[in-house]
Amino acid sequence: MCFGPLLGLSGSNTLQIQILFFSFFISRVFKKTSGNGTIALYLGKRDFVDNVDSVEIVEGVVKVDPSGLNDRKVYVYLACAFRYGSDDLDVIGLSFRRDIWLHRVQVYPPTGGSEAKSPMMESLLKKVGEQGHAFSFQMPPNLPCSVSLQPGPNDSGKACGVDFEIKAYIANAPDNPDEVIEKKDTCRLMIRKIQFAPANNKAGAKADISKQFMMSDKPVHLEASLEKEVYYHGDPITVKVQINNETNKTVKKIKISVDQLTSVVLYSSDTYVKEVCAQEFGETVNANSTFEKSFQVTPLLANNKEKRGLAVDGRLKDEDTSLYMLICKMFSDVVVELPVTLMSPKPAGEFCIL
Repeated sequence: MCFGPLLGLSGSNTLQIQILFFSFFISRVFKKTSGNGTIALYLGKRDFVDNVDSVEIVEGVVKVDPSGLNDRKVYVYLACAFRYGSDDLDVIGLSFRRDIWLHRVQVYPPTGGSEAKSPMMESLLKKVGEQGHAFSFQMPPNLPCSVSLQPGPNDSGKACGVDFEIKAYIANAPDNPDEVIEKKDTCRLMIRKIQFAPANNKAGAKADISKQFMMSDKPVHLEASLEKEVYYHGDPITVKVQINNETNKTVKKIKISVDQLTSVVLYSSDTYVKEVCAQEFGETVNANSTFEKSFQVTPLLANNKEKRGLAVDGRLKDEDTSLYMLICKMFSDVVVELPVTLMSPKPAGEFCIL
């Protein structure tokens, strides 16, 4: 048996091996400069993935011009906050914003110590030059992901919800987190903490109910089930419905609705439900008969743009998509509810060559 062709051997019995070297580079850099031009904040990306047990490290670089500091120090902080009111509602010095988590580091003058730098960090430092100073943050995994409450058509200002902010600033008083910093001495960028659908999707939920009606000595049985636990945004949700109608009544229609259940627990214990999709099907089930059929419904944010308070993916621009949903199956006066989650698929890995 000859293995030569499989191993790539030439006629002179030499093995040729090619090694390809790839260089990491950042296709886009996010930059924000302070009003006085003394400091500038650089990030290689603004979306950081929550893998449930850990979160991607947030890393960046601050460019510092020492000539504009006057012996002051430069700090960077990462904050996760819940905003429950617009900035224009702030009165008598009160802010409708509550910090959930905040961490601060000094970047200039350097505090000593040299950590291993990732390829992204090296690329940022190379772009910024000698005045660049690196920083990194490790977010705890128990923080909420970025989410916004959709404003109404006539609402203005920043939307309520959970957001993440990186801010670099020049401090007049060292080690004073309560110092009021002038706007010209700061630069900030918003980032997102996001999750993607798991690779292994579990089987969907199943629920059933039996209900007795007046003037009928036997019940009607309703069973509904989902194919899977997680659906991608924009994909149709398939609902399998089985009915055993032992009554003397006729089922005249089947209605499937998708409701979003939102709980706000930071400033109160509010929980509210908003219908995001509803569809009626003209199916009838005669008395003393059975029925089985699968139906599809597709909840879309595009059909709910006018609904204030709908919880949406906290994107930085107008690309928001709805988040966690509760789906209800209804017919006549008999209702069952099934939980279903809407998520985005994990993007395919991108590999860039310099």
